[in-house]
Amino acid sequence: MSRTVLVTGSNRGIGLEICTQLKQRSDHVIATCRKASDALQALNVEIIEDVEVSDLNSLASLAEKLDGRKLDWLINNAGIAGSLQISDIDPSTIDSFKRMYEVNSLGPLFTTQSLLNNLTDGSKVGIITSRMGSIADNDSGGSYAYRMSKSAVNAAGKSLSIDLQPRGIAVGILHPGYVRTDMTGHNGLMDTDESARGLIARMDELNLGNTGSFWHSNGDLLPW
Repeated sequence: MSRTVLVTGSNRGIGLEICTQLKQRSDHVIATCRKASDALQALNVEIIEDVEVSDLNSLASLAEKLDGRKLDWLINNAGIAGSLQISDIDPSTIDSFKRMYEVNSLGPLFTTQSLLNNLTDGSKVGIITSRMGSIADNDSGGSYAYRMSKSAVNAAGKSLSIDLQPRGIAVGILHPGYVRTDMTGHNGLMDTDESARGLIARMDELNLGNTGSFWHSNGDLLPW
């Protein structure tokens, strides 16, 4: 069965690969981004540019362009990375903390809220987060802005799962793995194709019985 799937942050990395694999299995892909890359253009999927997930006006414009179309899946993938250690914190880094929070934490929440009219009974929402947002799993410290932004979006995802369950909408909170992308400086333990394959499998398995769970792309349940 072909699905209509909207993916944010789809111009490169994991988002691009998710779009690629969904297209390969004949799903209708709506790829949103600020500016489409050549690789995304080559996929021949529906592309909506000028989408900034931390900007409510931009998201209102996206909703207007969708004009009430039903989305089977919404995959909130857009995000930014950064490594701020305790020695880096000074007045000049406050904006970095704020920007990380705006994109990584508020972005998925704002996007989901803005597109609620496009989600119906049976729709699914995926939030691509990071196990670095896990408090129980933190054994290395550091990366303050990134960890804090991901902990915040995990909390948002859990609340969304509760609020949207009566409407028949399931929410998955998903860690892609340590993936070799531009975001990680091409360091990592897996490539984007393996990560995307796992994330899509978790979305396939997502239902109202396991909504609100925090999963690794490989299927492991992660601690909060």
